[in-house]
Amino acid sequence: MTDLFALIAHHGYLVVFLLVLAEAVDLPLPAALALVAGGSAAASGTLSLPLVFTLGVMALLLGDSLMYVLGRYTGWALLGLLCKISVNPETCILRSAELFYKRGKKTLLFAKFIPGINTMAPPLAGSMRMRVEQFLALDFLGSALYVFSYVGVGYVFHSFVAVITRGFQAAGHVFAIVFLIAFAVYIAYRIWLYRKHRIYRVVPRIQVEELARRLKSEQSDRVLVVDVRSHGYYDSGAARIKGSIRLEPNNLSEELKNLPKDKDIYIYCT
Repeated sequence: MTDLFALIAHHGYLVVFLLVLAEAVDLPLPAALALVAGGSAAASGTLSLPLVFTLGVMALLLGDSLMYVLGRYTGWALLGLLCKISVNPETCILRSAELFYKRGKKTLLFAKFIPGINTMAPPLAGSMRMRVEQFLALDFLGSALYVFSYVGVGYVFHSFVAVITRGFQAAGHVFAIVFLIAFAVYIAYRIWLYRKHRIYRVVPRIQVEELARRLKSEQSDRVLVVDVRSHGYYDSGAARIKGSIRLEPNNLSEELKNLPKDKDIYIYCT
């Protein structure tokens, strides 16, 4: 952290802009810490507070707009790619989609404060075909609130930040050792979680032709086809496979109670 503050002290605006932009395009870099450092530098007179705020918002808007466009033209393929680091990719996507389902487009106003959701919100908005002007307006407000919060913390508590920085300088080697140990424990924990949940990564599949044959067979009454497309890809007037029923994936606990137990159930999504 000391190195980050020193870097911002020397290269200020460019470092803040690049770190915030990097996080906006889903690289694991500390945008919030950079904004706090920028606010602290502004309080000490090293940087201009309005310029730090403006650059932070611009970086978020630029990165989010790029992810929105990618999400719009790649659909949930991008969301699946972003969720690869998640223990359960399906849950990663559905958790983000559920926020849009419950909160609507206003999710963009607070998404940046929620780890995981901040990554998924812009491409999800693009994949759901949110209007460009609406996305930009809501994302601007969300970005401004996010930057204002962290830059404000750095500005108001700049004296405390300076004390913390000096503390890290005094105990630099100890901090490095603690960080490495914590990082090793985190990696071991992620490996354990991956191994524990790897069975859920294998989803049984059936070819369309095989299902069609079963639907035309004499035992077709034992076959149930279920549409589980998520919110944003489904509406009440959407076309469905003939004979299928609709199941809302964001309300699974209730929906599953209504499924018959004497039929072979085949589900399809986007």
